[in-house]
Amino acid sequence: MWGLDFSTLDWNEIGVASLDTLKMLVSSAIFTFILGLPLGVVLYQSSRSSSGWVRVVYNILSVIVNILRSVPFIILIVALIPFTVSVVGVSYGVLGTIPPLVIGAAPFFARLVETSLREVDRGVLEAAQSMGASTWQVILKVLLPEARPGLLAGLTITVVTLVSYTAMSGMVGGGGLGDLAIRYGYYRYQKEVMIISVLAMIILVQLLQMAGDRLVKHFTRK
Repeated sequence: MWGLDFSTLDWNEIGVASLDTLKMLVSSAIFTFILGLPLGVVLYQSSRSSSGWVRVVYNILSVIVNILRSVPFIILIVALIPFTVSVVGVSYGVLGTIPPLVIGAAPFFARLVETSLREVDRGVLEAAQSMGASTWQVILKVLLPEARPGLLAGLTITVVTLVSYTAMSGMVGGGGLGDLAIRYGYYRYQKEVMIISVLAMIILVQLLQMAGDRLVKHFTRK
């Protein structure tokens, strides 16, 4: 059908590429969460401050976040090659793709965190403060738990975005399904490899979205 012959596929190589994609996705998602969550909290807290110096910090962070979010990932990964080499020793493959993935996704997630925190009812926060809760207590015991559904939704969006980033990294030898699709599907005109790679990423995105939606529904108060 349509001149396709799936019997010639190297399923072992496809399996290795799928595993590489999962490695990049899981590793970058973990570091994105570790960096993006506190950055989002800082953006939220500093935006509400009446202190001039704190507002300056917010403006600086906001500009940096906006710049990193606006740079196309394929350009970002090339621009960060010297930094990536200095951090992990290589600029290609699974390991060389993780730093650009994190730097590209963490500011994006931080903005989603800031937006989720802004949606928390201020009355709940003021009630906690009136009972003598410190800033850290309000953040850890009230703000973050109240914003949990939004944070999970934001994390789901970010992880799905990371799937597309891993695919784009294949243009510069990043490894995974994107690299497989580029090397075989594009350069060697093996349409079968392209189709399988695309289907694998579609299935991965669907599974991630379903899992994220279930978590959001579970933690959303009726």
